[in-house]
Amino acid sequence: MHASVIIQQPAEPVSKRFPALEEQEVLLTLLAPAARAVSLAGEFNNWDPADTPLRKTDDGEWAVKLMLRSGRYEYRFVVDGLWSDDPEAGERVANPHGGFNSVLTVPLEVRTSIL
Repeated sequence: MHASVIIQQPAEPVSKRFPALEEQEVLLTLLAPAARAVSLAGEFNNWDPADTPLRKTDDGEWAVKLMLRSGRYEYRFVVDGLWSDDPEAGERVANPHGGFNSVLTVPLEVRTSIL
């Protein structure tokens, strides 16, 4: 009689098997025509506003493109040195400073043509 042993390996998250599939371009914008400087601080940049400045467009909107893996990120805008909410954020959560952080959820992008 022949016995076979099957060892089950724990399933790896998709991000480990296909890390390139998760990194996506995300555009964040803020309408602040009177602002002199706008930056972004969040979990993706260690809450360092100097790390992610936004660029002003001709119509008074500020914009930045980020490359992020799928997941949930808390963030805030910093407008002329003042920490500000994102009025367009679909979700926000209380932060330890008595205010709120905006929440950005980056979904897992599935590209079945290369799987």
